[in-house]
Amino acid sequence: MTDILHIDASARPHSSAENPFGSHSRRLTERFTRRWREAHAQDASIVYRDVGQHPPQPVTGGWIHAAFTKPEQRLPWMTETLAESDALVDELLDADIIVAGVPMYNFAAPAQFKAWIDNIVRVGRTFGFDRSRTGDPYWPLLADTGKTLVILSSRGDHGYGRGGRIEVLNHVEASVATAFNYIGITDIRSVAVEFDEFADARLRASIEKAEMEVDALVATLISERRQRSAA
Repeated sequence: MTDILHIDASARPHSSAENPFGSHSRRLTERFTRRWREAHAQDASIVYRDVGQHPPQPVTGGWIHAAFTKPEQRLPWMTETLAESDALVDELLDADIIVAGVPMYNFAAPAQFKAWIDNIVRVGRTFGFDRSRTGDPYWPLLADTGKTLVILSSRGDHGYGRGGRIEVLNHVEASVATAFNYIGITDIRSVAVEFDEFADARLRASIEKAEMEVDALVATLISERRQRSAA
C-alpha cells in the first residue's frame, strides 16, 4: 500500500480542467492522483488536505512556547494549541508520497502553504534539537524514511525553470525543498505550468507538456516503488 498525502494550496477553488478561471496546480495534482489510481488502484490510500481554502492557523508566540516545551511538561492549553499541528504532522508521517500543488504567488509559495510548512517543521517530531549535542544541534528525523515530495506548480510568466531567463526569481521549489530537506525528505520531483498570464497557445502547450510530465512521473514513481519492494 502506498499512502499519498494530496495537498492543494491554490486560492482558486477549482481546477482549470473544469473551469476557465480555475487553478493549474489543482489540475496537475488531481491528474497525478487520478493517474496513480488508474495505474495502481489497489495500492493507493489518499488523504486530501486543501490548505488553499482552509489554511492552518499561523504560528504564534504561544505556539512556539508550546512546541519548545517538552511534551511531558506541557500545560493543557499547550496541547490544545498544538492540536492542529499534530494532526498535520501525523498526516505527513503516514505518507509515502506528498503531492503538493504549490502555485507561484509573487515569486514564492502562497502564504497558506507556508503556514502548513510552519506547522509541520516541528521540534521533536520532524527535526531534533539538542543544544548540548556536539557539532550541529539540529538533525532531521525523517531521513531514510523513503518519502517522496512531488511539487506541482504554476507560474504566470515563463522562464522560471532550471536555466531559464528568470530562474533567479523562482523561490517556490527551492524554498519548499529547503524546508523538506531540513526534516530529512530529500527525494523531490517537480513539474510546472507556465504562461498563465498570457492565456494563449503558449499556455495550452505548457499545460499539455506538464500533464505529459505528470503522467511520466507517476509511471516512474510506481516503477521505482515496485523495484524497491522486490529488492
